[in-house]
Amino acid sequence: MARRSKFVKPDHRDFLRARVLGSKEISPHFVRVTIGGEGLHEFVPLGHDQWFRLFLPTPEQPTLRLPTATGKLWYAQYLAMGKATKPIVRNYSVRAFRPADRALHGDTPEIDIDFVRHGSGEDAGPASAWATSATPGGEVALLDEGLIHNPDPDARRYLLVGDESALPAIAGILESAPADVRGEAFLEIPHADDVQDVTVPAGMTLHWLPRSDPHGRPGELALEAVRSAELPELPDYTFAAGEAALATGVRRHLVSERGVAKSDVVFTGFWRYGNPAY
Repeated sequence: MARRSKFVKPDHRDFLRARVLGSKEISPHFVRVTIGGEGLHEFVPLGHDQWFRLFLPTPEQPTLRLPTATGKLWYAQYLAMGKATKPIVRNYSVRAFRPADRALHGDTPEIDIDFVRHGSGEDAGPASAWATSATPGGEVALLDEGLIHNPDPDARRYLLVGDESALPAIAGILESAPADVRGEAFLEIPHADDVQDVTVPAGMTLHWLPRSDPHGRPGELALEAVRSAELPELPDYTFAAGEAALATGVRRHLVSERGVAKSDVVFTGFWRYGNPAY
């Protein structure tokens, strides 16, 4: 029997160019940027936590330059690019995809990307600063990376855990999940006003965990919620993502203290606390 791959990779990858169609603040700590264009006709939506490399122009180089390779060599080419031409590259999840016949801003496919606002002014990370000031017509590009979420087809007891950086991924998993899954989802957010409308299977409970201090260390609230959760049925699939200590802490707790099999826990650090790069 062929071994199931750990992740779901796209059948074909290419740099897809697009333009900013709109940008709006959807809550105190989230900005949603909508991109679209002819290049997105080549984008294959997979649902769940589909993620991609997002290439952004810099203030010094508004014309977007890209590597020529899309396989393993793209990053080496990126590193070799001169500082004056090197774009900003960050990883993001699809918050929503609309084909051309359902587009809100035109007649080409559209993708919504939710950015967490990290700091302000000179303290803001480059991607956050770009999203806050994005204007229609701005050029971007993306490189599809597929899915991290790839549970066993028989898994029906889910545990999903994340901070604000994982909100789009976990929302996508919930909205794409089989109708008969059950379990718990814990999403830590900076403020109660950052709660979003998410479609949740009837057997899943989504717990929103707003921090009492929006500037406090992300992840601690969600990790404590998992540690204190009753979980009458242990999950046969766990997805933990966000700040690195949260993701590793959830896995360590489930495996060491709950007896969950390592193979049933998918964990990924989207960022590291104290790193201003985002």
